[in-house]
Amino acid sequence: MKIPKQSSAFTKIPFRIHYSTKPNLTTWFNKYVDKSNVFSWNSIIAELARAGDSFEALRAFSSMRKLSLKPNRSTFPCAIKSCSALLDLNSGKQTHQQALIFGYDSDLFVSSALIDMYSKCGQLGDARILFDQIPQRNIVSWTSMMTGYVQNNSAHQALLLFKDFLIQESENDGNDSNEQVFIDSVAFVSALSACSRVHIKGASEGVHGMVIKKGFDGEVGVGNTLLDAYAKSGDVGLSRKVFDAMVEKDEVSWNSMISVYAQNGLSNEALDVFYGMARDNNINYNAITLSAVLFACAHSGALQTGKCIHDLVIKMGLEDNVIVGTCIIDMYCKSGRVEMARKAFSCMKEKNVRSWTALIAGYGMHGRAKEALEVFYKMIRAGVKPNYITFVSVLAACSHAGLVQEAWHWFDAMKDEFNVEPGVEHYGCMVDLLGRAGYLNHAYNLIKQMKATPDFVIWGSLLAACRIHKNVEVAEISANKLFELDSHNCGYYVLLSNIYADAGRWEDVERMRLLMKDRGLVKPPGFSLVELKGKVHVFLVGDKEHPQHEKIYEYMEELNVKLQEVGYIPNMTSVLYDVDEEEKGLTLQVHSEKLAVVFAIMHTIPGATIHVIKNLRICGDCHTFIKLISKIVDQEIVVRDSKRFHHFKDGFCSCGDYW
Repeated sequence: MKIPKQSSAFTKIPFRIHYSTKPNLTTWFNKYVDKSNVFSWNSIIAELARAGDSFEALRAFSSMRKLSLKPNRSTFPCAIKSCSALLDLNSGKQTHQQALIFGYDSDLFVSSALIDMYSKCGQLGDARILFDQIPQRNIVSWTSMMTGYVQNNSAHQALLLFKDFLIQESENDGNDSNEQVFIDSVAFVSALSACSRVHIKGASEGVHGMVIKKGFDGEVGVGNTLLDAYAKSGDVGLSRKVFDAMVEKDEVSWNSMISVYAQNGLSNEALDVFYGMARDNNINYNAITLSAVLFACAHSGALQTGKCIHDLVIKMGLEDNVIVGTCIIDMYCKSGRVEMARKAFSCMKEKNVRSWTALIAGYGMHGRAKEALEVFYKMIRAGVKPNYITFVSVLAACSHAGLVQEAWHWFDAMKDEFNVEPGVEHYGCMVDLLGRAGYLNHAYNLIKQMKATPDFVIWGSLLAACRIHKNVEVAEISANKLFELDSHNCGYYVLLSNIYADAGRWEDVERMRLLMKDRGLVKPPGFSLVELKGKVHVFLVGDKEHPQHEKIYEYMEELNVKLQEVGYIPNMTSVLYDVDEEEKGLTLQVHSEKLAVVFAIMHTIPGATIHVIKNLRICGDCHTFIKLISKIVDQEIVVRDSKRFHHFKDGFCSCGDYW
């Protein structure tokens, strides 16, 4: 660790006055403060640091030194913390030098502040040297070093240090000396933060046990971090148990629980938590809360609830918040109302790259590539530099519309013109586009040229394209790669089985079926969601659990008669080969999206737009069914499947049968 040579500290900071540029503070300081008293300067430095005015705190420290006043042990921690807040390594090293000169480098609070400063400035090695040089560490020293490791993506090292701390605490147990160190809630927060960043089974549970044993389970900060740790390990249920067990909850507690549910696709649960938060008179929701709720609405397609949250945003004066505004755009796009998303975008006073990207992605997922590219061009003209995600959205928009030449242009330009290195997601969009456009060999060659390792999304896109174009050879290559990467996903086995069936290779079809059976694989159930009067209704394949299922099936029979009159013939290729023709027809009839559409028609006024969300890719038969239904009932039907949006109107679909 190198310390600057002895010289006057902070020489690079321009000074107009010695302690502050703020007129009111200057007047107050000149009138009431004894500038010859180091304690007065300490108070000023500490107050400025606490108020978040770190730059002024450093100016005050420098001004004090220009008066040749000798700093004491209380001077340095706040000055060093100001360097940390500004991520100013140069000033931090100069302050460290001053501490050495005046003999405070071995002071525990000064050392701990220096560890924190070096860690926040990314100098983890220097921080560890300081830590190791401390002869007798206190809890602040240990916690500063653990937190430094966590902040610098070295969570394993943080946990190893936590283990060392526990050993020392155990060795000191029963020691009556003043040097004994006890764990506190801040140390547990650091340890749990580390647990949330590592894939070590039982790590969070182990620390949780110590939290209870030491009596810190009632601490709000510890509870919030524990909730997050369980969520990041994939255990949402334990997160909820921690949340429910918290005697005291703050805004972070509620926001975290809402976000956990929303990010794990549990939108109804997220909304329930939000309603509970709204009923708690001691808690005020904020921009972070509403952003998480909007994310939940976007996932479930709860348009009416999303509109209510948008109204709440306006009432709270948060419409100019760029994060909230971007979430509103995303919610409207994913709820099938891209025009409302565009209106919300236009009303934003401040837009960042995420706002532009959200609108580009929205137009893309609705198959409106022309508008997506127009927004992209406008973004570039506005001087906003597109990022990695922006180009994913642009290429995805081209993919949904089959714009091969445009996609190639931007795929090449992202590196050459914008210095964005193509990643797996960009290659995935290109493979999907080329494959569905029939350029299977080009798609396969592109995969072979990748610097990064192709993931299951890329091989899955190629396999799906092989089904469309009935290419068994490339399909087998793709499927074998998928079996290596994700052997428990039965969708790949089913898809390859269907490709074999289309080619009449029945022995291979049987082989796939036996392989699925041997590995205990079961196809995940398809389900569809539809929101009516603020309530989300869920339908499964062949659903008979819904309270109105009898009426739904009766009305479907009526519609089937009308469909047959206009020439509807079920597309049997959407069903596995080993089902007889009559059973195939019955299976197709009860697909979840059909049930959701029929239910929505029954409960909406004529002419109203229907919105349905499907968790899987819509099958060919259901696509034809809904196209014809939209013409028969004279209603627009919007379906969001796992790939994109389909706007059905007057017997046509916005995708142009290209999905």
